[in-house]
Amino acid sequence: MKILSGLNLNEIEEITDSLQASKFRARQIHNWIYLKSVKTIDEMTDLSVKFREELKQIATVTDTKIKVKQESSDGTLKYLLEFPDGECVETVLMRFDNRANLTACVSSQVGCAVNCSFCATGKRGFIRNLTCKEIIEQVLTIQRDTGLKVTNVVFMGQGEPLLNLDNVLKAMEIFNDNFQIGARRLTVSTSGIISGIEKLAEIDMQSTLAISLHAPNHEIRAKLMQIENKYPMTELKKALKKYIEKTNRRITIEYLLIKDLNDTIDSAKQLVEYLKDIKCNINLIPYNPTEKNDYQKPSGNSIMRFKSLLEQSGKKVTVRLERGADIDAACGQLKGKVE
Repeated sequence: MKILSGLNLNEIEEITDSLQASKFRARQIHNWIYLKSVKTIDEMTDLSVKFREELKQIATVTDTKIKVKQESSDGTLKYLLEFPDGECVETVLMRFDNRANLTACVSSQVGCAVNCSFCATGKRGFIRNLTCKEIIEQVLTIQRDTGLKVTNVVFMGQGEPLLNLDNVLKAMEIFNDNFQIGARRLTVSTSGIISGIEKLAEIDMQSTLAISLHAPNHEIRAKLMQIENKYPMTELKKALKKYIEKTNRRITIEYLLIKDLNDTIDSAKQLVEYLKDIKCNINLIPYNPTEKNDYQKPSGNSIMRFKSLLEQSGKKVTVRLERGADIDAACGQLKGKVE
């Protein structure tokens, strides 16, 4: 049985050719899947009943199941999705009252090998990469379930996108071409895999690159992120400068604020010094509690003081709006398994 979700137009044409149908039929199927987000072949009502029956003999729309769905008090939706092999990942739809944007936060791996100390996903370890189709299915499932059109996709869910780069790049191409989501509405977040950053510079990626930095110096970063021992901040900075030079694109620096660890005045000064010659915006993320560590969220005053010190250096600084913390859907809280 062929799965239609995740196929491009040429691949759908191969199916319609096998049924001796026109290429126009392939275009209709393609639009039903990506622009209208149907759940079943029967919903493709501009195809004849006879053709739909023939298509159902060899194909189905999806084989991904919603295992658990949760809705936050702020409207955020979190889905635990199950794939045919029984593995599960979480994906999140974030809605903002004053914006038209609907942002899907997608996963790129089952589990994660990077194992940052503040993140729930890494506690599972690395299980496997997601295929391009499984990445796309996360957005299609959201659209099929809600009837809404996703406008932005961020690779900030479970896993390290640059350790599954080929599938992530293929998915981004499909989001761009088939879902008609502009390249600049796609964001790839990495813990700092230098080889992946170099590859993105080579292909001159038009989407946004976000770097999970989370620390102002090597000592603090090594405590938070094991990846610092393999790709230290000094080498990461060189890679970022080359990326910016090659693409002429501004990057986003993500910085998780943890009380009394990296939210001090001294940390702010060190961060300013590290970023002074990097073309970037800074996104501050107040820590969201997860089990098995002693980290705490900083006070509102501490967050605003830190933001103000960074702004004095001339950088654009935002504080990420907390979405879905009450259903463990916020940054660092995704586990991808049933408790």
